[in-house]
Amino acid sequence: MSRYRSKLWGSIILCFSFLTFVPIHTHANPALPIVKDTGLITIEVFPQRHRLLVYMDHIPYKSFPVAVGNPSTPTPVGEYIVTYKGKNWGPSFGSRWIGLNVPWGVYGIHGTNKPFSIGQHASHGCIRMRNRDVEELYEIIPVGTKVTIFGHVLGEASQELRSISEGDVGAVVQLVQNRLQSAGYFNGPCDGRFRHSTTNALKKFQRQNGLIPSGVVTLTVYEKLGLLE
Repeated sequence: MSRYRSKLWGSIILCFSFLTFVPIHTHANPALPIVKDTGLITIEVFPQRHRLLVYMDHIPYKSFPVAVGNPSTPTPVGEYIVTYKGKNWGPSFGSRWIGLNVPWGVYGIHGTNKPFSIGQHASHGCIRMRNRDVEELYEIIPVGTKVTIFGHVLGEASQELRSISEGDVGAVVQLVQNRLQSAGYFNGPCDGRFRHSTTNALKKFQRQNGLIPSGVVTLTVYEKLGLLE
């Protein structure tokens, strides 16, 4: 599968492998004011390192250990916004819920009743934190905070790239929709939901590229769309 390494393109795909981080603040500084301007507080999540970083005015402020999605239900890569903050959603979500505007599902940053899972790929796609950590984060960030989740949309190099078809959801679907739209085959919303309109656009693309119009995104289709080399 080495020849199927994915291209890095656009702002959706963010490579984390070359980044290193040494937190400046290992503990919260009570003298540092809570910045209310949502543009001055940002969050970065590095799934492979199981770390969540908080920046204040572009300066690293706090680093937390997290659990992220497992290989079959990965944490969605990309840039999102905090749209909701709530308390006590239920035992599985711990003491706080911080919702993100992922278009194809309900994803967020939350606490857990399984603190032993922190530091692992153990969730269904959400970002888990220890309850005391998510409570601290909850007080720091306002609704509107930008959250960047690093990684590669098509998965890590060690993962087998799977075929997708109608009924699938996720960042890979959104990526395919964007490519089909850019090529003039798809005029629907690039929302990461593989519906009938995406199937029709894909079949048209397959016909015009000499492929069987199966409506399934295979390795050959990924290559034809320019997503693999």
